[in-house]
Amino acid sequence: MITTVRIQKRLFIGLVLVSLLLISLLAYGIWTISFSGLARISAWLPFFFGTVMAVCLLLAAIGISGIVLSVWGVKTLPVFQNLAWTAVNLLFPTAIRIGKLFDVDKERIEQSFIEVSNHLVKQKQLVVAPEKLLILTPHCIQNDDCPYKITRATDNCKRCGQCQVGELLSLAEKYGVKVAIVTGGTMARKAIKGMRPEAVLAIACERDLTSGIQDVFPIPVVGVLNERPCGPCCNTRVDMQRVERTVADFLGRTANTGTKGVTTNGGA
Repeated sequence: MITTVRIQKRLFIGLVLVSLLLISLLAYGIWTISFSGLARISAWLPFFFGTVMAVCLLLAAIGISGIVLSVWGVKTLPVFQNLAWTAVNLLFPTAIRIGKLFDVDKERIEQSFIEVSNHLVKQKQLVVAPEKLLILTPHCIQNDDCPYKITRATDNCKRCGQCQVGELLSLAEKYGVKVAIVTGGTMARKAIKGMRPEAVLAIACERDLTSGIQDVFPIPVVGVLNERPCGPCCNTRVDMQRVERTVADFLGRTANTGTKGVTTNGGA
């Protein structure tokens, strides 16, 4: 069965814009309150402090503008892309809190963040060598009843077809890329540090993808949400067509997909 989920980037972008506005008002309030105290130390100190805050906020605004232009299909300069990444990562926690105030489900915000992040990565049109691309997936994609431990040695997989581990390993062999199956965020970071990839295709739930994307920055990560028919962290699945297309995109090739899965479409 194919399930289509439409995730809109504008949700996260809107929350980021509100976050920037509130932070700007807060910064102005702090500057106003501290003005007289700073002036007693030095007449130039309030203006220096205000200038630093204004420049930081301006750079964040430029970064968010870069995100908006990118989503609209306007190709931006690398400096805008870098500022966009920085703005996204810095304002993400505030966007989550604002979303909570407006009773917006956290998972929806995380999904929107992942789509924005994926879009920024794809806009760079990166092409990496196969050995520099890592497919990273949690161990819950393995059949829960399987007796063979694969987190330390993927060769232990018997490729019986009861889960998608065999499909992922076959895909990795087909394109010559690396694959790591990990038990959590700590092991994921360890795998990335040990394998030193130039790009990562990460399969996980919303929470793990959002934290992982931010943790490994500036390494580019395209996140693919998993499907959880049995609930979180148990017998999860993934859209293999999307995984293969993403691998092919990173390698500058055309994917030859022939598998069925769950299709997740991003919307602006």
